[in-house]
Amino acid sequence: MIGERDESGGLEITGVGTSPSTGLRKGVVVNIEATLRSVGAAIEAAEMMSGREVHSAWTGIGGSHIDGINSRGVVAVTGKNRETREIGEEDILRVLEAARAVVIPMDRQVLELIPQTYIVDNQKGIRDPLDMIGVRLEAEVHIITCSVTGAQNLVKCVNRAGFRVDGLVLKSLAAGRAVLTKEEKDLGVALIDMGGGTTDVLVYFDGAPYSTTTIPAGGMQVTSDISIIKNIPFETAEKIKLEAGSCWEGAYAGDEDIIVPGVGGRPPLSIPRSGIEGVIRPRVEELFFMVKEKLDKLALSRPLGGGVVLTGGGAQLPGSAELASEIFKLPARLGFPLPMGGLVEEYRNPAYSTAVGLVVEGSERELQNSMERSGTKGRPERSGMPLFGRLAEWLKREFF
Repeated sequence: MIGERDESGGLEITGVGTSPSTGLRKGVVVNIEATLRSVGAAIEAAEMMSGREVHSAWTGIGGSHIDGINSRGVVAVTGKNRETREIGEEDILRVLEAARAVVIPMDRQVLELIPQTYIVDNQKGIRDPLDMIGVRLEAEVHIITCSVTGAQNLVKCVNRAGFRVDGLVLKSLAAGRAVLTKEEKDLGVALIDMGGGTTDVLVYFDGAPYSTTTIPAGGMQVTSDISIIKNIPFETAEKIKLEAGSCWEGAYAGDEDIIVPGVGGRPPLSIPRSGIEGVIRPRVEELFFMVKEKLDKLALSRPLGGGVVLTGGGAQLPGSAELASEIFKLPARLGFPLPMGGLVEEYRNPAYSTAVGLVVEGSERELQNSMERSGTKGRPERSGMPLFGRLAEWLKREFF
């Protein structure tokens, strides 16, 4: 997906390209040659639509190797004014560095470090402690880690396709930027990104990410079930799922028959639509119960007032929101990328939520980096930029 800034500084989507990801399995690269061909084909299609030439890209990363933990850091305030003990940016960076000092295996790396809240002299619930007066500064953060080899293989695929990786962004975090509202994040919301090989779950609580987890199952398992149970080719099963599938009784009026082409010269088959639903619903229910089991283990102080938001290609099945609401006992909705301008009809699709979020996230991080290089001062929160983007750049300079 290609985005550009218009004259007023707003983002527009000007190019969209897709290609089957045959080299990925459950979000992880298993065939470098096939993956780099997919990357090249998708970018070429987006270039043709936008009329722009691409040299680098922000890349989403996901899969079962992603893990998230919560941590806390504590420092004494040195202050930009030692007499008044005002908290400065260096104090904030030091406390985040302290929170980052957790033991992780050698084969894993920190992908994102996201501040949740700050505590100044036991005063909790502070979003921005800059310029406050205090002696003790604490930070609660959410740390997302990934497999070193998983990240390296993904970067290698993009590089060998002829493009530079500007940065890796967690896919569910990018999707959240595209589909969630500020009110939902403040109330507490579970974003369920239903992809082909994996289902990524990101929980926001009090406005910040609280939990990150991945279920190693997705839309491909639904297609596989249809293919095996109905004895039809995988490609045909995928087409039937997209055109006639549902996971909620009553999503379609009537119970008309679906005509399936015969295999090996055999005559066509006739399958009732309810028979397709009878295969899809149990698998989607199983997937939602797996997510619910993860959510029930979270030590949240109150229920998720923002409910559940479903996005990703697998969420497009008719009735998925109704089924989710029944299982989670929470309000549920389908998450579409928020409109930004440009080719709205091309990208207003749950399947493109992550790509739209990558455009938004990459644009904001590049703008922030540009401000820093030009010497422009200003806190990220005040300028609308995420603090963790700036922190990531600082950590790279200091430690990598």
